[in-house]
Amino acid sequence: MSSQRAKHQDVSALSLGLPLALFLCGSVTIAGQLGYFERNERLEVDDLVESVTIPASSFTYRADGEFYKNGFAVDGPIVNARFARPLTVMKYQVSEGEYGRCVKDAKCVPILAAHVHGADFPATGISYDDAVRYARWLSDKTGEVWTLPTHEEIAFAAGSRFPDDALGVDANSRNPALRWLADYERETRRKADANPVPRRRGTFGENEHGLADFAGNVWEWTSTCHRRVELAGPEWSQESIACGIYVTVGQHRSPMSSFVRDPKSGGCAVGTPPSNLGFRLVRDDRWYAGLLSRLRHSGITS
Repeated sequence: MSSQRAKHQDVSALSLGLPLALFLCGSVTIAGQLGYFERNERLEVDDLVESVTIPASSFTYRADGEFYKNGFAVDGPIVNARFARPLTVMKYQVSEGEYGRCVKDAKCVPILAAHVHGADFPATGISYDDAVRYARWLSDKTGEVWTLPTHEEIAFAAGSRFPDDALGVDANSRNPALRWLADYERETRRKADANPVPRRRGTFGENEHGLADFAGNVWEWTSTCHRRVELAGPEWSQESIACGIYVTVGQHRSPMSSFVRDPKSGGCAVGTPPSNLGFRLVRDDRWYAGLLSRLRHSGITS
């Protein structure tokens, strides 16, 4: 009996141990594929990023996208939102000097000569794709997860300097001439006020969060896809999303194709194009952010 009991215990241990060994082996293999065992020279975060952390709070902003009601273009609705956790944001837009480190590591595309102004100027002539490459490089260098902000995150970060694109025309009006006239007057003011020459970082001052240069002459990429929304009363009845075209935010909001570096050459859906295209990043502090980032870049998930 004792020998049979011992054999039974050996079989039980084997039946438990084999699946556990296979699980551990598989986990190590997946971790290796995701790059967890790659040797990568880490740099001090403070050497690469100057950031500001905004405490969690409630805020309002005007929704992004093109909104229509009864066949007429209308202002987007006001959104009441709340961030339940703090948001860490780059104090400045990424500079030419900072971007140049990524270029030196052969992970980013060089800035064209027409957009070179100096190491302490914001990097301009930057496409959405360029910004995503830089975010991945910075994440690898620091061991943190840095991403382009969503439209809502940049609205939260910009605070009082976030643009409100509303024309103020009655949404129930069926007279298209009223909106055409208001839109014409707005675009005329924008063109008259435009000064496209980039300035040194900090030139446009800081907002109430201590973040610099919002609403300056460098529009910033977001990770939010452009959308068109049909309204039925106060409710959204239909929404079509165009990924590949992303919202940029500056003195006003403008949708741009992901590959565009020079907004004056095209790619803007409507209205006055941005003066320049640049970016700043936010840090993803969720406990699973690192794994999610590696899965995304490995192609395991989108």
